[in-house]
Amino acid sequence: QVQLVESGGGLVQAGGSLRLSCAASGRTLSSSNMGWFRQVPGKEREFVATINWSGSSTYYADSVKGRFTISRDNPKNAAYLQMNSLKPEDTAVYYCASSPMRGIATESLAYTYWGQGTQVTVSS
Repeated sequence: QVQLVESGGGLVQAGGSLRLSCAASGRTLSSSNMGWFRQVPGKEREFVATINWSGSSTYYADSVKGRFTISRDNPKNAAYLQMNSLKPEDTAVYYCASSPMRGIATESLAYTYWGQGTQVTVSS
């Protein structure tokens, strides 16, 4: 079993920045791809970004490309999402997840373990 815990969410003004962290316990994630998703009440969970097991490959949703950066620290068993130039439409609950797939995965079904989520609110 793997437990994922997100932190770093909060309230920020438009144009501001936040850095989300995802701490894993129970098993090393150094061989897993990591992803970030977000969800607004009443809408489906949306892919945000993913990073492969080594950190050598990343992929982003068009809506966040150039503003968000995903990274990971395998020795610390952690992943991160640096969010810059935040917009009100980025407001959502953000989830980190791990996937056993070797390739880039943007579908939530590809991810096995999920955190409980952290709220990000961007005011205009």
